[in-house]
Amino acid sequence: MTKIGASELILNPDGSVYHLNLKPEHISKNIILVGDQNRVAKVAKHFDSVEFETQKREFKTITGTFKNKRFTVISTGIGPDNIDIVINELDALVNIDLLTRTIKKEHTSLNFVRIGTSGSLQEEIPVDSFVLAKYGLGLDGMLLSYECEHILEKDMERAFIDHTKYSENKSRPYFVKNSNHLEQKLTSPKVFSGITATAGGFYGPQGRVLRLAIQDPNLNHKINNFSYKGIKITNLEMETSAIYGLAKLLGHRALSMNAIIGNRKTLAFSKDPYKTVEKLIEYTLFKLCQ
Repeated sequence: MTKIGASELILNPDGSVYHLNLKPEHISKNIILVGDQNRVAKVAKHFDSVEFETQKREFKTITGTFKNKRFTVISTGIGPDNIDIVINELDALVNIDLLTRTIKKEHTSLNFVRIGTSGSLQEEIPVDSFVLAKYGLGLDGMLLSYECEHILEKDMERAFIDHTKYSENKSRPYFVKNSNHLEQKLTSPKVFSGITATAGGFYGPQGRVLRLAIQDPNLNHKINNFSYKGIKITNLEMETSAIYGLAKLLGHRALSMNAIIGNRKTLAFSKDPYKTVEKLIEYTLFKLCQ
């Protein structure tokens, strides 16, 4: 067996993975991903019991049970680069023998569900609603560092590039499908669905202008008007496509749920975003236990 080098899979002195500070026994197969480290406790307060808790940098983890089902909730921080760390290290915990540094013969599949916040791009998706991402649209380029062409939705990608006249000087946009299994669990008439776009930054990459001009001032308008077989781009954030892509490449399931706290089209913002996030946490936990 090929041994993975110490510089490639970095471990802490206690044998835990480097950034997350976790060992295999610390995590469940059902993992809830949140961006904000303070949101971890807001999810875990619903647990019936807590068995483990740790934090290193922005990566806070709590594992416990909810309605007799074991869950791990972990904060990823912001952006696709952090998702690259989190998904790879969580996969390593279940699919790499950390003592021998070799890949295990039997593959373990994890369920990743993101509970995030986002801004809607469509007028008909109001603030304080929920959006389920059928697809992730990556505008960040992170996934393209991996051999990923076989998991991408190429027809959708070409249609998007043609529609937006997307700049060749930027990383190529890519589309990845969610987990059908998790979508069936979490969908309901209360939830909007569509394409969640993932940007590599918060300001210019999402079309916000403060003191810097952006490369394509009309990009958000073109994104809003894009439709593929009746599916629109519903919202814009910074994690979903990276989660979908890495999860699919590594043989895991992934789904992204977003609380809509702003509407970029109407310029509205939620009067109580914390309440909306709390409702999405409750909705997601109960749905996952059905």
